Amino acid sequence: MDLARTALLICDLQNDFLHPDGAYGRAGQSAPEIAALPARLKPLADRIRTGGGWIVSTHFTLVPGKGGEPFISDHLKKLRPFLRKGDFVPGSWGHDTVDALQPMDIKVEKVAYSAFYMSRLEWVLKKAGIDHLLACGIVTNGGVASTVRDAHVRDFHVTVIEDGCAAFSPKVHDEAIAGLRPVARIATVAELLAEIGG
Repeated sequence: MDLARTALLICDLQNDFLHPDGAYGRAGQSAPEIAALPARLKPLADRIRTGGGWIVSTHFTLVPGKGGEPFISDHLKKLRPFLRKGDFVPGSWGHDTVDALQPMDIKVEKVAYSAFYMSRLEWVLKKAGIDHLLACGIVTNGGVASTVRDAHVRDFHVTVIEDGCAAFSPKVHDEAIAGLRPVARIATVAELLAEIGG
């Protein structure tokens, strides 16, 4: 693995999703599998940093309109009615990646499941010379799966970190991983640490 051309792509591991004081935490929307991700991924992120690789984070964003009221898609309003003004605001604490995985080399805002949709992600990856993505984050069946499939059609080499992703249900996670096997390599944190070496 050429780390100089590799990025750990951290999908949406943001305070508003994971921290108890974030938007989802306040609403009681959490899962132990999701909460466990930062600590599990930290050794890999640290190894990639020290080896000269890239740490790239995607940030689900509620773009504020007049008076700061967020633009929220209709389907998301129905699915997550607790979302409110101040949640996932660009530049805010809630919008940022959790502390355990900081610092990031590149941060990219996203407004839909795929981090490539209407964003600068592909542009910055190409400028950085990155062609291999190690995808992790949440949720496996949503943002991760959509981003991985979009990366595949853009000719990036993608490895999905099976135990570096999670969904709100282990069954849904497992089904999503199975569905990604045709478009990505599947590996664990331990396997990748062994491949990268000291």
